[in-house]
Amino acid sequence: MVRFTTVAALSTAALPGTMAWGAMGHETVAYIASNYVSSATKSYFQGLLGDTSANYLASVAAWADSYRYTTAGRFSAPYHYIDANDNPPSTCGVNMDRDCGSEGCIVRALQNYTTILLDQKVSNANLQIAAKMVIHFAGDIGQPLHCEALEVGGNSIDVQYDGDDTNLHAIWDSNIPESISGGSSLSTAKSWATTLIKEIDSGDYKSQAAGWVSGLSVSSSANQVSTALKWATESNAYVCSTVLKGGVSAVENKDLSGDYTTTAQPVVDLQIAKQGYRLAKWLDAIVAAM
Repeated sequence: MVRFTTVAALSTAALPGTMAWGAMGHETVAYIASNYVSSATKSYFQGLLGDTSANYLASVAAWADSYRYTTAGRFSAPYHYIDANDNPPSTCGVNMDRDCGSEGCIVRALQNYTTILLDQKVSNANLQIAAKMVIHFAGDIGQPLHCEALEVGGNSIDVQYDGDDTNLHAIWDSNIPESISGGSSLSTAKSWATTLIKEIDSGDYKSQAAGWVSGLSVSSSANQVSTALKWATESNAYVCSTVLKGGVSAVENKDLSGDYTTTAQPVVDLQIAKQGYRLAKWLDAIVAAM
């Protein structure tokens, strides 16, 4: 069961040290979701979160990344990822029994916090936490390196970006998304979301959107896990096809701000759009089942 209070200290050496998509990426996912949720869903979550503004999802989308570094929230650090112990770039794949450890993982966390919202048996404060976790993890699971164990999800692969020393995970979190959006502010997130919404409604993603939520179900714990595992598996596949297509040696100690970023940008655009749309339908399903 997902907890709300601290547990025994975890070994932070094994945990990704950066935040999936960065705050701006998470806010973009949330703004996209805000565009597609039903009126009932909007009303419920605005009431729960105590925010009737258009930013009601975006304003809490990155909260879980701060919470994980607090004493109370430290237990939640493993919930931000699943350590796929595959062999990129030769083979990619996610296996729950193999990859979701005893401390939990993002697939199980999405299931547990969704169940908490559906059951409505905890305090309002803990329902707020559950909502913030679901909003955040729906974004995290779209970042390919949050679904990969190799080199601590890329955190241990040293790279450069525009001449600055960083790591592979960090550039997928922030540098590449910001190369698309043009910045890291809330207004930038809103602008990027608007662009991606147009692609979903009438552009390149229009024919794909229905498939993104095919089979989505919160009707049982098993269905919740199955849906989240599908999302994680899709993200993980990009580790082989894009993130580490040429292996670690192709990126390690290289500056990745040029051709590598150009190749990665369409994947980041797609994953942000996809997870925003999926988040909307996931939240709709939760509210409809209450």
